[in-house]
Amino acid sequence: PIVIAIALFLTVWQVVVWSGWKPDYLLPGPVAVLGELGRLASELTFWQALGRTLTRAVAGFGLAVGIGTVIGLAAARSRLLRSAIGSLVTGLQTMPSVVWFPLAILLLGLGEQAIMFVVVLGAAPSIANGVLTGVDQVPPAYFRLGHVLRARGWNLYRFIVIPAALPSYVGGLNQGWAFAWRSLMAGELLVVIPGAVGLGNRLAFAQEFGDAAGLLAYMIVILVVGMMADLAFSALSRRIRRGRGLTVR
Repeated sequence: PIVIAIALFLTVWQVVVWSGWKPDYLLPGPVAVLGELGRLASELTFWQALGRTLTRAVAGFGLAVGIGTVIGLAAARSRLLRSAIGSLVTGLQTMPSVVWFPLAILLLGLGEQAIMFVVVLGAAPSIANGVLTGVDQVPPAYFRLGHVLRARGWNLYRFIVIPAALPSYVGGLNQGWAFAWRSLMAGELLVVIPGAVGLGNRLAFAQEFGDAAGLLAYMIVILVVGMMADLAFSALSRRIRRGRGLTVR
């Protein structure tokens, strides 16, 4: 199905090019863009930019996982805390990541810290909401079982609540990664750090110099990275659900 979808996309793209809607220097065809992508793949600077972007993404997402999980578990255990920050977490999740960059640049300057700040703020609320959703979906009988087994406090969450909430938590991680990736791309489009150029920076450079083939090639790379991460999270989610008898083998 994935191969068929890609083939259909490339066919529609080529038909649009043949229609003459835009000249070739503004909208090149798939062959030209894939050729440019092959040329970029032979350059060391491309792999350096890709590696730097992925390093930022993993670091920012890792921080967001830690912060979002702690906030989600704390809010799940305390009704008072949840009523106080529940709407705030959802509000932060709905805010566009670009909105945070003026504040991040003002407080932290044009550097890695500003990018990490926005990536964490983009991803952590989704992860926290994933934890809260998962805990809300745990059957009340599990809590009663925990009390019967004398599981209290952290042990109740460690051995019963968190494993039961794991499918929703993984869904929150997937959504958190999507927000982190989007925030990172927005950050690299806005913030250029000398000597630390990422994929988003090279995408912006291609747009500034009118390199349509290079711009589309970088967009494809960004799309493929996002798709690969989604496939990994989807596979993990299927494995968890299959192990619990929630899917048909």
